[in-house]
Amino acid sequence: MAENVTIARPYADAAFELARGAGALGPWSEALDRLASVAADPDMQACFKNPNLSAAQLDKLMQEVTGELTAEQQNFVRVLIDNERLLVLPEIRDLFVALKNEHEGVLEAEIASAFPLDDAALAALKADLEARFKAAINVTVSLDPELIGGVRIAVGDEVIDASVRGKLANMAAALKN
Repeated sequence: MAENVTIARPYADAAFELARGAGALGPWSEALDRLASVAADPDMQACFKNPNLSAAQLDKLMQEVTGELTAEQQNFVRVLIDNERLLVLPEIRDLFVALKNEHEGVLEAEIASAFPLDDAALAALKADLEARFKAAINVTVSLDPELIGGVRIAVGDEVIDASVRGKLANMAAALKN
């Protein structure tokens, strides 16, 4: 939701600045992954919304289920609890990762494939993308049988459609002219 992203942005910015200042982008990213996973659980969401649970009880619960957190990370969780923002932890994590990737010069690529890609094909595709965009690439692969064959790649706002479905759509458009 756009509203959740707006709410999450200042917290993600603060977490990023804390992590960057401490030289701990990796550990913060891992901690936010754990926290976001906990916050996405429906049972935990019910706890977050329960008015009978105090801030101290929520803090204790979060410390128990998220594993080891640094003192700064524990304070961050307390701030989220105090401001009733635990539900936006997934958005905080996503924004943090985007800031981290931008800082490190890494781009995210979403690859949709009609069929599963083997490791060699994925490695070759990733190497081609890194050469084209002159940046390190994090790849997320999903299956989309509607593509019929080939792949559809999205890197930022650029889309490379090398799917059979895309080629058929281009041919149909050309035949209409």
